[in-house]
Amino acid sequence: MNDNNNEVKIVDYEPKYQQSFRDLNEEWISKFFKMEASDYKMLDNPEDYIINKGGHIVFALLNDEVVGTCALIKTSAEPLIFELAKMAVSPKSQGKKIGYLIGQELIDKAKELKAKEVFLETNSSLVPAIRLYEKLGFQHIPVIDSPYERADTKMLLKLDF
Repeated sequence: MNDNNNEVKIVDYEPKYQQSFRDLNEEWISKFFKMEASDYKMLDNPEDYIINKGGHIVFALLNDEVVGTCALIKTSAEPLIFELAKMAVSPKSQGKKIGYLIGQELIDKAKELKAKEVFLETNSSLVPAIRLYEKLGFQHIPVIDSPYERADTKMLLKLDF
C-alpha cells in the first residue's frame, strides 16, 4: 500500500516485536476500557498463548516502525477455527487502512490453513472497528460466554472450504 510515499509492510511475529504487541494493545484497550487479566496473560506471553498453539500474529511496519498488530488465535483444531483478536493501530497511523491490511492478511492466512471460520469479539461502542470488520466480511452473531467483560458484540466470517 502506498500512502504519502510511505510503504506499509506486513510482517509475521518475531520475539523482537513482543513489546510492540503489548504496548499497542495496552494503549488501545486502556483508552476505551480497562485491561483485564486475560489481556495481560496474552500480551505478556504471546508465544505461549498464541504462536505455540498454532496461532499467528502480524505487524504493520511504516518506515520500519511498528504501527499496527493483530492476532489469529486458534480456538479449535477440528474443525479449524480461529479468533481474530488483539487488533491495535497506533493513533498516529489511524486512517491509513492499516487495520484493514492486517485483518485481511490474517483472513488470508486462515484461508491458506483451510480454517472453517474466523470469529471476533468487540464492543458495540467501537463503531469504526465494527465497520472495518463488516468490510472484511464478518457478520453479526449472538455473544455467548465471552471471556471479556467488555465484549457485547460477536462477529463471524465463514470460510468456504
